[in-house]
Parts: sequence; structure tokens; C-alpha cells
Amino acid sequence: MALHLITAGESHGPGLTCIIEGLPAGLPLEREAINRDLARRQLGHGRGGRMKIERDQAEVTGGVRHGRTLGGPIALQVINRDYANWEERMNPWPVEAETKEVHLPRPGHADLVGTQKYGLSDVRDILERASARETAARVAGGAVAKAFLRALGVEVFSHTLQITSVSAPRRDDLRPEDFAHVDDSPVRCLDAEATTEMVAEIDRLRKANESLGGVFEVRAFGLVPGLGSHVSWEQRLDGRLAQALLSIQAIKAVSIGDGFEVAGVPGSQAHDEIFFDEKRGYYRGSNRAGGLEGGMTTGAPLVVRGSMKPLPTLTKPLRSVDIATHAPAEALRERTDSCTVPAAGVVGEAMIAFVLADAYRRKFGGDHVDDVGAALANYKQRIGWREA
Repeated sequence: MALHLITAGESHGPGLTCIIEGLPAGLPLEREAINRDLARRQLGHGRGGRMKIERDQAEVTGGVRHGRTLGGPIALQVINRDYANWEERMNPWPVEAETKEVHLPRPGHADLVGTQKYGLSDVRDILERASARETAARVAGGAVAKAFLRALGVEVFSHTLQITSVSAPRRDDLRPEDFAHVDDSPVRCLDAEATTEMVAEIDRLRKANESLGGVFEVRAFGLVPGLGSHVSWEQRLDGRLAQALLSIQAIKAVSIGDGFEVAGVPGSQAHDEIFFDEKRGYYRGSNRAGGLEGGMTTGAPLVVRGSMKPLPTLTKPLRSVDIATHAPAEALRERTDSCTVPAAGVVGEAMIAFVLADAYRRKFGGDHVDDVGAALANYKQRIGWREA
């Protein structure tokens, strides 16, 4: 049984909708946990004025009764409070007032290619759906996926590793408890010194009318070995995880474990040696593979990093072309953030959680959450899995 997630909605439209299909019945959900993740997506030094307007909360409109899933599709809606300021421009139905078309595509955005592909003359018809505001719906759905994983003993966390030229020291010893206060950092970084430097870098480049990119890391703990498969390309979990992160707006590269680093070392320094003892069972002395070998989880913590480009909407616009006249012009000036790397980590959590939840559904099935737990327990017994 596979898990499916679909979102609908535009950045300044009435709202965003997420539908998740494939979760078992009987899974307890907490409204506060879903809304907490939505609030976390709005965090981060460098966010713009939109976050002062929105107070994202998810309303469940289907698939849940009295705090438990029913086994059918789950529908969640996040209202756009800013729609009140855009009702004429973004109304789903015709309006009497004439709305001015936008003809100034931004370099680095979906604007130009989208109008070409769909035969549209108004850039707003593209940019509203292409906007990263869509990720609010994904985070709502990801919070539901995280509840399912939590019931199976899996936790998913994220933190910021880099903002432009400022990097935090890398740590290979992170445990779930290390993330307890990550959201207290204004950039969601675990290192205090790097946090201070990242904030200063954002302030410096924001004053220079620049946007900033960076790198976030997502870690998942408690995974059983054998999720995913080596038998076909579409079942390899590393490929599915990479696609999930690369589907997030502005993400340009994904690394699993020491993905880029191992390209520069010999084989003896690239792989995780295997050991066995009666108490621990099989285990590896390191985790350079990031918890994945041959497209399957190894039981070690999953480590995935996403690299985010600077946002393409700049307060000092780049050069572009008016698509109505073909005359040179400055790109569209739109309200924007300076840096959303901290928020992207929360979106990354949601997408990684969804892929992992899907992997558990595909492997263990079950119509009720207790069926999933029983199948998982039997599998752990069969392979002699001893959790660390």
C-alpha cells in the first residue's frame, strides 16, 4: 500500500489544501502538533512581511474523527489571511474590476518558462502556484506523516548547516535530544557561534538588497533496516528522498550522508565497516552512507542535506524582458524574504517524513495502525533487529 500526497492552492488565493491518502485507521493525531510545525515553517531570521500577516493553522475537513484517522483520505486546509488584500486579483471567479497583467518574469523563477509552457500571458498565473507558500500545505501533510512515524518509533528533525559563506561545525554524533531547542535559534542552527555569524550575514546582505541561500540537514532516528529496495530504480529509497527534497522550491542539490565528500577520498575511507555482537546485532562503525546502502535503510540514522539557492525575488531586481513587448526591463518587484533556509529545513522534515511514511506503508501494509505495529514487530524479530 502506497501513500499519496497532493496539494492545491495559490500563494495569495483563498487558501491551501493538502490531501493524504493511504494512512491506516486508528492513528491518533494532535491538532497542536500539526499547527506547531506550521508555525515552525514561519520561523527564521530573514523572513519578510508576509509572515507578519499569516498565522498558519490547519483545519481538518476529512478523514479524521475525534482525533483519530478513519482510513480514508485526510484533507487539511490552511487559510491565507493575506487573501483579503488580494481578493480582486486572485478571486477564483470573474470580477468587475480590471486586473493588470504582470509581464516581468524573474530570473531563477518559474515565471517565463511557465507562461511559455501553458500558453499564458500573465506571469501571475504561474508565480502564484510556483511560490514557496505552497509548502505550508506540505508541512501540514508532513506533520500527519510524522505522527504515523512517531507511532512506529521514528523521529525526524532538521537544522541549518550553512547560510551563504557561514557554516556550522559538522557533528556526526547528533541524537534526538540534541534538537530539543533548535527552534530557539533565530536561524535554527545548533551551534551558538555560527548562529550569531549567520544572523549578521543575513543582516549584511539584506541591507545590500541581496537574498541568501544555504544548506539544511534532516535526520531521522529509529528507522528499521530494509525500507526501500535494490531491485528497481523507482524503489531505491535514496532516489525517492532526493526527489522529495529537490521538489521543494529553490532546492538545487541533495546529499545523503557524506555524499559529496566521499567523491574525494579512497574507498577505504568512504564506506562503513560492519560488525556484530550479541547485544547490538549487526552494526556499522561509522555512518558515511547516511543510513542508506543499496537503496535501503541500514538502521543507522538517516542523514540528508538540501542545498538551497538564494531566492530569485530581489529587492533590487535583475535584468529581464517584458514578455508583452520584448523590451528590456527589470524583473518583477514582489514582496519577498531575504533568507528562508531555516524554514526550508522544516519543509525538508515534512518531505522526508512523507517518503519514510510511504516506505513503511509499502513494506508493512495494514488497515489499522495496530496492524502496522504488529507486522513491524514480526519483521524486527525475523531479522533479529536490536535497536540502538
